[in-house]
Amino acid sequence: MTRFTQAQLEAARDRLVPDVVADGLSVLFCGINPGLTTAVTGHHFARPGNRFWPVLHRSGFTPRLLKPAEQDELLSYGLGITNVVARPTTARADELTAEEYREGGRLLALKVARLRPRWLAVVGVTAYRAAFGERRAQVGPQERTIGSARVWVLPNPSGLNAHWTAETMAVEFARLRAAAEAV
Repeated sequence: MTRFTQAQLEAARDRLVPDVVADGLSVLFCGINPGLTTAVTGHHFARPGNRFWPVLHRSGFTPRLLKPAEQDELLSYGLGITNVVARPTTARADELTAEEYREGGRLLALKVARLRPRWLAVVGVTAYRAAFGERRAQVGPQERTIGSARVWVLPNPSGLNAHWTAETMAVEFARLRAAAEAV
């Protein structure tokens, strides 16, 4: 695991990680919130053990495995990244409050309406349920739209999510890719 100094960790707690976004993306991926590794590095899904980048590649969204530091290349593929909640936490998203999720969902809806991606892909069914009050939501396409964007809930790629393997996550990400390409 990457080691950071106490000063780096303290500074990261107040750091907002910039979104990787542009108008009219094919898919805007939405994480739960930045972890400290992401906050320290400024790169989304940067914690060792997070499977986002390998799964993104395995599912065919990118032609090669990107490193977190190469996140800006996503824009050339019509992809972007944001978060439900901007505040960094340590290793676990369970530090977030219900109010933070609801407010994050409200702000995310405004962002999606402004940016107009074709798909919003929330990585984490629990985060989606909390942010949008959809208690029965499951992984997969949702009935809800936000502005003109369709919504797809993906499994959380955190290494802490033992219910999904990289293989099974790649299958679900590939389902979204196929839907995004069909539009």
